[in-house]
Amino acid sequence: YTLYVGKMSEAVKLYQEIGFPAMQKGEHDKKLIGYFQSDVGTINQIVHLWKFDDDADRRESWKLLFANPDFMNFAGKFRPLVMTQEVKLLLAAPWGPHP
Repeated sequence: YTLYVGKMSEAVKLYQEIGFPAMQKGEHDKKLIGYFQSDVGTINQIVHLWKFDDDADRRESWKLLFANPDFMNFAGKFRPLVMTQEVKLLLAAPWGPHP
């Protein structure tokens, strides 16, 4: 997510207090590799990386998360902070480590 300038601290607080606890409560974080904040380059970004078994697993995971009312409460508060959102589906290269 690319956030509006000046909204990072609010976004971090929302994730810490509402978003991530809601994910953990429903065990929706089990496929999460990590959340990251940009430090240089394009700033004001939060990136999250997930590892799913396949597309069906990805779709089912998001379906279950979006059915979680605690997470949707978070999402309603987080969305106004987001200027743009970019989604990428990545395939593992045939070399190197794979998380």
